[in-house]
Amino acid sequence: MAIENELKLNKNIRHRDINWLSFNERVLQEAEDNSTPLYERLKFLAIFSSNMDEYFRVRVSQLRQIKRIDKSLRNRLAFRPKKEVKEILKGVKLQQERFGKVFFEDIIPQLRSQHIHLIDSSKFSAEQKDEATLFYNTTLKPQLKPQLVDFKTDKNEFLENSTIYFLIQFKDESTCGLLNIPVDECGRFFTFKPQGKTFSITFIDDIIRSKVSELFPKKTVIGVYEVKMSRDAELYLDDEYEGILAEKIYASLEQRMDGQPTRLLYDAKMPKELRRVVRKYLGLGKIDMMPGGAYHNFNDFFSFPDPSNNSVLHYEELTPIKHKVFEASKNYFDTIRDKDQLLHFPFMSFDYVENFIELAAEDEHVKQIKISLYRVADESRLTTALLKALDNGKKLTVFIEAKARFDEANNIIWGRKFEEKGAKVIYSYPRIKVHSKILMVERQENKKSVRYAYIGTGNFNSKTSRIYCDHALFTAHKKITKELSRVFDVLEGDLIIPRNKHLLISPFTTRRVFEKLIRHEMDLAIAGKPASITAKMNSLEDAGMIELLYKASQAGVVIRLLVRGFTCLIPGKKGLSENIYMTSIIDRFLEHGRIYKFGNEGDDVIYFGSADWMTRNLDRRIE
Repeated sequence: MAIENELKLNKNIRHRDINWLSFNERVLQEAEDNSTPLYERLKFLAIFSSNMDEYFRVRVSQLRQIKRIDKSLRNRLAFRPKKEVKEILKGVKLQQERFGKVFFEDIIPQLRSQHIHLIDSSKFSAEQKDEATLFYNTTLKPQLKPQLVDFKTDKNEFLENSTIYFLIQFKDESTCGLLNIPVDECGRFFTFKPQGKTFSITFIDDIIRSKVSELFPKKTVIGVYEVKMSRDAELYLDDEYEGILAEKIYASLEQRMDGQPTRLLYDAKMPKELRRVVRKYLGLGKIDMMPGGAYHNFNDFFSFPDPSNNSVLHYEELTPIKHKVFEASKNYFDTIRDKDQLLHFPFMSFDYVENFIELAAEDEHVKQIKISLYRVADESRLTTALLKALDNGKKLTVFIEAKARFDEANNIIWGRKFEEKGAKVIYSYPRIKVHSKILMVERQENKKSVRYAYIGTGNFNSKTSRIYCDHALFTAHKKITKELSRVFDVLEGDLIIPRNKHLLISPFTTRRVFEKLIRHEMDLAIAGKPASITAKMNSLEDAGMIELLYKASQAGVVIRLLVRGFTCLIPGKKGLSENIYMTSIIDRFLEHGRIYKFGNEGDDVIYFGSADWMTRNLDRRIE
């Protein structure tokens, strides 16, 4: 259905990957904004860089791979992969130029005005040279792995994804040097001893660069250039294409190599002839070569040191708002049973969630805990409490999403830990991902089993809860908890289609109910009554929902959309969407909650949960 709708609405639907660049541009705008504290601007540059890396690994990779499928299959798509990739690269180049300008012409001078200097080896004082040499000999040098590469005879050296290297050019042009930059082991930056109130910081790249000749003593070094390879992630075609079409695309690409290069970012000062030789050696096309500055991996600026400890350079530390009810609660079970409780992160602390799970792990009346984990955090109060529950003889069922992008390995490691302790661990089904953030605790009270439920918009992760704006509901509502128990039955394979009236459950009822609510607003507007829809989400992509929103706009429904990420809908277009007003919020926190409000003649109907209006969230995930 998604593909058919996309074909019908091609002229009125933006391509998601082109529009994503607009989203990342808004991140870049935060870095360009002088009202943002200086170190936070650096973090927005880091976010921009990290986003771009994932974009090339996943989205650009997918477009490049689809470009290789049979022409008959490509003709069924509503876009042309080659054309899209060219447009993307054009947009990326413009954004990278802005990125370099804000960093070198704005942020670096402002750091200097705060007596913080990011210097290279040519600016090291005699004392700093001694400090750098000591750090090099004791910390950096043991981690370095210099290699000689003969482009004519050697096999292709495997460059790790998103790892930075030096490519060293020698006077003898038949070979080059390849040198790792050990960021994971040594960090990216080295801070010198302060000189009064002046602080100097350098990239470890520069310390290593100054020692390159020592690592290749028999060679004459004439150039040192930083490079970084982006390799594709696994294809996530199920996110967009369904049924036979997805299977045919997979079959068409079954011979492809995992980890195929999608971009080589290189120092633009690298000579043209060397670029040509390197491109041929690595098996890249011209389109895969992306010029950049002397330094790559700006996501390392998440950890850029502030030796000045100047609070003005950072966001003001926020004290979490106390939840008035939980703060006064002597027993969370009593509190939740008396009345539903709502949390809003990061303005409230995730401690309340961890407190509840710790209470459940220790409470003698709790018999069973069930939880879905999409991205499992490293060891935390939550995971420790779940393991403690097993020690205390509670039944624990953990549903783990084995295909959470880039977190697969960590999720499986934690699944095994829970299994070893006696938990029932269930992994996602083939072609069905579980994106729900749900928890249920069953407690024996007065010889009856009472259920307590938690439904959230964000992951069970205390670290991301300090950054992501999310919402969560604790409830003991009998009908809601009964329906949530059916969702867990589905996850455990006991039920195929859950019966539900209070919860929207993808892929069973979410689309149908949302469509019904939108059509109800259309009927009100046609009847001359006030009609409105307000929806907040991460991304808006589903062609069927977009088509219905266009029809609702034409019927006179006032539609207010808040879409943080990409959107395929075009707002404010005469005759199509003039009643749709859209905003994207990019700020200190990452807007992550999904909230949907329908006017309903003044008696608002409001839903919140984990699902965006994307085809994958409505039709191919448990939400």
